[in-house]
Amino acid sequence: MADERVFNFSAGPSVLPLPVLEKAAAEMTNCRGSGMSVTEMSHRSKVFEDILEETKSDFRRILNIPDTHEILFMQGGATFQFAAVPLNLIGRTGKADYALTGRFSTLAANEAKKYGKVCIAGTSRDGKFTDIPAQEALTLDADASYFYYCANNTIYGTEWNYIPDTGKIPLVTDMSSNLLSRPVNVSKFGLIYGGVQKNMAPAGMAVVIIRRDLVGSELSFTPTIMNYKTTLEKNSMYNTPPCFTIYMLGLTLRWIDENGGLRGMEQLRNERAGMIYDFLDGSRLFCGCADREARSMMNVTFRTGSEELDAKFVKEAAAEGLVNLKGHKAAGGMRASVYNAMPLEGAKKLVAFMKRFETENA
Repeated sequence: MADERVFNFSAGPSVLPLPVLEKAAAEMTNCRGSGMSVTEMSHRSKVFEDILEETKSDFRRILNIPDTHEILFMQGGATFQFAAVPLNLIGRTGKADYALTGRFSTLAANEAKKYGKVCIAGTSRDGKFTDIPAQEALTLDADASYFYYCANNTIYGTEWNYIPDTGKIPLVTDMSSNLLSRPVNVSKFGLIYGGVQKNMAPAGMAVVIIRRDLVGSELSFTPTIMNYKTTLEKNSMYNTPPCFTIYMLGLTLRWIDENGGLRGMEQLRNERAGMIYDFLDGSRLFCGCADREARSMMNVTFRTGSEELDAKFVKEAAAEGLVNLKGHKAAGGMRASVYNAMPLEGAKKLVAFMKRFETENA
């Protein structure tokens, strides 16, 4: 029942829109009149082929993806792409630029080092990952095969508020935690990818948006399952695809459509995160972790300054139906992930609880 649901602030897998879950539940044993669940039907069936094509079409339309770019659905999530990106792209020059602004961009860079030379084009100040390097602080190699950055850093609560200007160097970005939260000028990117378990669907897949001219330059030893060219030629069905995840992505895209599209999602993200940051800026007890100009609108990180109070806050919040607020172990403190499906009521209830907790503990 809807009234039994908690407000889930998990960084991922994360909250999904209730209408999407209800639609999936209604079709769980009989999807589109097939007499079976999407979890048990053949991926070669007409029903699933329609689901796949509709999902790709809706994704292209909602994100306004130009004809110069292709859409791939790949298993393994974002971590799979840490290797797939360099395997498919670094071969042109053997070098790539990486900006290190958090845990996941660092892991991606370390993976890429196995396949070519990685140059650190920019990094967050002092390695504490509380800021985002400005354009003028980036050091670009004109011979790089691509420039890579993570658009939103879930652990530390920072987000790039600009698209780096890399000239003719293809721009590659991990948008796992903010894709579909606002409009994106896809034409500026050579490749965008995102694990779907934040704003799009259940875990188990990454969406890859790649400029067509970048397909086909993979290293000779690239595993077939990681080859973008093969994935494209096989329409994301070289092997059995994650059928249920693709189906759920399709339902989520329809929900986004019905709620104002990406402009509607952008307005909601600004409202949700804005009300939490407004409280933090005036709080006597809580403080935000990220520099103000680098704040994420998806993952709000904060702390009290006391580990004991932080633990008390997380425990008491859970008792109020505000769950998964404990920060990542690498950062500590608290983290409220306010993705597309988080209702405004969830952010309002969180702020109300923070005010009461402050009164009782400051």
